[in-house]
Amino acid sequence: MNTADPALICSAKACRAPAVWVLAWNNPKLHTPERRKTWLACEEHREYLSRFLGVRDFLKEVVTLADWQEAEKRAATSADENAGTDGGGGAGGQGPERG
Repeated sequence: MNTADPALICSAKACRAPAVWVLAWNNPKLHTPERRKTWLACEEHREYLSRFLGVRDFLKEVVTLADWQEAEKRAATSADENAGTDGGGGAGGQGPERG
């Protein structure tokens, strides 16, 4: 799988490899249930970072970076379309949260 954006790198400490995966997570003691923080992972560190979040019950989903970016585009398009129909630039649908 080589669909990574070279500007997006793995979140593992000292890793400079291109990100290929998005690990969506939240800390239920700090975040509302719908809130999603994200870590990016290369192929090598996906399992390690997933386990780190998983043992803490923080991990919510793991998706490819390409799929995550496509979902963000769809959410932004939907929000733009809804902003024109709610009479005041409302929030519409919210996309996945970053960082």
